[in-house]
Amino acid sequence: MTSPDLPVLDASQTQARLPMAELCRQIEVAAAEMAAGRIQSPARQVLALPAGGNMLSMPASASDIAIHKLVNVCPGNAARQLATIHGVVSVYDAITGVPRLLLDGPTVTARRTAAVSLLAVRTLQQAPPRHVALIGTGTQARAHAQALAELYPGLRLDVHGRTRERAIACCHQLAHLPLVLAPGSGAIAGGADVVILLTTSRTPLYDESARRDRLLIGTGAFRPDMAELGPCSIASSQVFCDDVAGARHEAGDLIQAGVDWSRVHSLAEALAGRIDMKKPRLFKSVGSAAWDLAAARCALATT
Repeated sequence: MTSPDLPVLDASQTQARLPMAELCRQIEVAAAEMAAGRIQSPARQVLALPAGGNMLSMPASASDIAIHKLVNVCPGNAARQLATIHGVVSVYDAITGVPRLLLDGPTVTARRTAAVSLLAVRTLQQAPPRHVALIGTGTQARAHAQALAELYPGLRLDVHGRTRERAIACCHQLAHLPLVLAPGSGAIAGGADVVILLTTSRTPLYDESARRDRLLIGTGAFRPDMAELGPCSIASSQVFCDDVAGARHEAGDLIQAGVDWSRVHSLAEALAGRIDMKKPRLFKSVGSAAWDLAAARCALATT
């Protein structure tokens, strides 16, 4: 039975409790704990819903709190003028099991995914980014733009869409952010030092030979039949991943490229400094309930 005093945060309240700098710090802590076996984060369970939807169940526990993210992904909602993702993250005391907080699930997902990308940027790049290209114009692209604006105001941000019209529309939505925005739909500008892919493409959208001065981040493809980064980019890079165990089943880019998993390194390894900065770097993000747990810690610590 839940307490009538249990805080239930809506999307805007959840976002306010997840400032990007602190969220990145909490994810860094959680990455080390997960590598040391101090966070339990089993593979997510997927339950089919009618009309092509899915219910995703993602629990995680640590010594202080436990969380359960339960979200529904219903692609047909666009035609109903509804958001595609709905759900909640419930937060519990790990010792007593008493509920402590309910967070908006889509907001937690968007914020912590962007935070993982920005933690990778900070860790795998030698200098703060000056020019970032986003490939994608959806919810995750907007969340990444907001996160970049929080940590790197004044940054040049190129937004690439399926069409130039979509890219322009996305830039209009982001116009309030302290960024230098430029729409695009073709080749990535040569000066972009970070490229972040945020689509559900089934065929690679970027397959250039990797460059030492450009970090590649693949975030959108989360199923074996999806691929944003191509085999040439992957083969010519040092490959890092937020959750290597999960990537073996979900990272379609790496799976389709036939990657040698012995050379795929974890985010925790990168944070520990095990990086060769003389070689190109590529980061693949597939998500983990451990990052939702980090977001819950951030929300509890932020007032």
